[in-house]
Amino acid sequence: MSKLKLGVLISGRGSNLQALIDACANASYPAEIVTVISNRADAKGLTRARAANIATQVIEHTAYGDRESFDRDVDAALQAAGAQLICLAGFMRLLSAWFVDQWPDRIVNIHPSLLPAFKGTDSHAQALAAGVKLSGCSVHFVRSEMDAGPIVMQAAVPVLPGDNEDSLAARVLTAEHQCYPRAVRLIAENRVTVEDGRVVIADAGATAEPLFNPPLD
Repeated sequence: MSKLKLGVLISGRGSNLQALIDACANASYPAEIVTVISNRADAKGLTRARAANIATQVIEHTAYGDRESFDRDVDAALQAAGAQLICLAGFMRLLSAWFVDQWPDRIVNIHPSLLPAFKGTDSHAQALAAGVKLSGCSVHFVRSEMDAGPIVMQAAVPVLPGDNEDSLAARVLTAEHQCYPRAVRLIAENRVTVEDGRVVIADAGATAEPLFNPPLD
């Protein structure tokens, strides 16, 4: 069976990229990364990709006068690489409506909150300010609005007494590294469909057990 071809877009350290690289290293994993594209030449994730012998490309957004022109060149690079699904992994650029329309339900992102709560770049600060007892991460299909779109998978993470942004972020990131490869696997196995703006997963399985924080006595 042919594997789903992934194009990964990054801007920074690429820890979620590494989680996908590690998953794809397993011969039974139903996807493979065909290209990694960064809008920053100094992104550490490029080193991770090169170490795994994955083709990389730098397309610097600062060289473009508008967002769509940049997006068109990114689109061309992804098409040339044969990408079938785009994975945003710390890609710090909003995609234009034109780009999103080119890839309907073929762009996924991972966000460090339980969407639709706490959108944006300061999600951990928002969670702590709100006093929630559970935070987490969400893998979702991308829409032109920021941090919007049908949710494929989520992981809940407890907010502990004394947490600050860094400690909460570290705990959530551990969950992200498990959640993203699993969500991509579900898509690659053709088990994910979008119906009426919501994701339906075939044979997903589920647990009815609640997660309590603070825990029950």
